[in-house]
Amino acid sequence: MCLLFVSYHSTPGYRLVVAANRDEFLDRPTAPLNYLDAEQMILAGQDLEGGGTWLGITRNGRLGAITNYREPSRQLLNSPTRGEILLNYFKGNSGAGRFLEKLALKADQYNGFNLVLGDCEELYYYSNRTLKKPQLLQPGFYGLSNHLLETPWPKVTRGKELLAPHMVKTETIKPEKLMDLLGDTWRPHDSKLPDTGVPLEWERLLSSIFIDSPGYGTRSTAVITFSESGTVQFYEKTFLRSAQREIQPVLVAFSINE
Repeated sequence: MCLLFVSYHSTPGYRLVVAANRDEFLDRPTAPLNYLDAEQMILAGQDLEGGGTWLGITRNGRLGAITNYREPSRQLLNSPTRGEILLNYFKGNSGAGRFLEKLALKADQYNGFNLVLGDCEELYYYSNRTLKKPQLLQPGFYGLSNHLLETPWPKVTRGKELLAPHMVKTETIKPEKLMDLLGDTWRPHDSKLPDTGVPLEWERLLSSIFIDSPGYGTRSTAVITFSESGTVQFYEKTFLRSAQREIQPVLVAFSINE
């Protein structure tokens, strides 16, 4: 996943609201949102190549999200898939803080990543690029892309500005409105682009909230809400591209109770 916004105890009537885009190569096989286990405890999409996931929840109220840390100069060959981290958390019994403390001991085995793990009572952030210990998040509205939490990349700053009126300063979350806003294709001037080590053409391509290009783009958009009443809703819109490059969105929605 490449872009994540989290409102944690900051939206009236909701304990947690998440909005996210997953960007990926179009030929990477992926399964859309569904239960990943026979007991129907884990709800997430699935990367069919690596076997993991990028965003998911469980029936007992756990949330997990991961983004890659963009640094092509430090890519490890044959490293474990980062998507397995979320599945290990979902399947285990450890709290998020303890799970991340154990993960930190072997985190250098993975390519760069950012994690947001926890539930409505404790939410943590951890990156294997700068943090030795997981960071317990305070109530607030956070943005994360392929650098560190709250790094003010143009797409993160713009996303927070677009989403805040509909994700934080509201008493009713409208998932389709959030998804529409996450379809924004504005790109900043070259002078505002980050320098992450990829060619300028790729910095431009990756700078928009929604990415649409031959071979690579935003594959899905998701919104997750944890209400004060205990209802959890997960919406995912998958984008199918035709041979004529037309985008055909398919929306799937699930509701569960904690």
